[in-house]
Amino acid sequence: MDRSTLLFTHKKFVFLAAAFCCLLWGSAYPAIKTGYVLFNIAADDIPGKIVFAGYRFLLAGIALLLFAVVSGKALGRLRKGQFKQIAILGLTQTTLQYAFFYIGLAYTSGVKGSIMNATGTFFSVLLAHYLYKNDRLTSNKVIGCILGFAGVMIVNFSSGLMNFTFSLPGEGSVVLAAFILSAASIYGKRISQTMDTTVMTGYQLAIGGFILTVGGYLFGGNLSEFGWRALLLLGYLVLLSSVAFALWSVLLKYNRVGMVAPFNFLIPVSGAILSAIFLDESILEWKYAAALILVCIGIVLVNRIKPDKA
Repeated sequence: MDRSTLLFTHKKFVFLAAAFCCLLWGSAYPAIKTGYVLFNIAADDIPGKIVFAGYRFLLAGIALLLFAVVSGKALGRLRKGQFKQIAILGLTQTTLQYAFFYIGLAYTSGVKGSIMNATGTFFSVLLAHYLYKNDRLTSNKVIGCILGFAGVMIVNFSSGLMNFTFSLPGEGSVVLAAFILSAASIYGKRISQTMDTTVMTGYQLAIGGFILTVGGYLFGGNLSEFGWRALLLLGYLVLLSSVAFALWSVLLKYNRVGMVAPFNFLIPVSGAILSAIFLDESILEWKYAAALILVCIGIVLVNRIKPDKA
């Protein structure tokens, strides 16, 4: 086992790296909301939001590919069928997932969308159970996932949840997006065993982002403002996307899906806390502490597995 494998499978590193990825993705919540204002995208302008997302992922993919070139990695040395696999990954993990997510949010509230999106962790753990012999469901995993999901519900708790409804265009689309992301992530884990994760992630983000951008424009989307503040914010989103997706792909390559996936519960929690900080909302609420504690306990429980079962 080489040094990189030892590093990426070391439990403390996995915990810190996965938490860092989720913190970056959580910071995207307030950044995207601010981006809608800076780029003059109306709340009901779905095509405009898709164009915005397309630019973000296309540029993130290009940035990763440039980094790969600078690092001395070959971009064109793909074996037969590998580019097709990467294209499928980009179409599903980036294009379809975000398209359904934005459509769903147009028909439901952000609170409900955040909770429904958290179902993706359950999908990941269940799919891993049937696809990998070393990633079976355990009582710790089940309890840990339930606690993590409870944390997501608490951080998003509002009076609107008391009148919870489910519609196919709204909550249904968000759940479908979560399932697509879970399945695509596992598919990406399989592809990553045969190629460099930076190259794979760069290509899939660029392909998926390009399709999102073109699709958004075809349906009438547009970005009309390109001030320096808007460009700086877009640059931050590009950076966080490239770093988080590349690091997450590496973690999935070397570790069990059931070990890494539950960290996703941190995303809506950190997103809510960071949104409260940067959007001038009160963070002195019990629900933030309670949600974070539940999610952390859930993650610890999920990963409390005997070495001989790995």
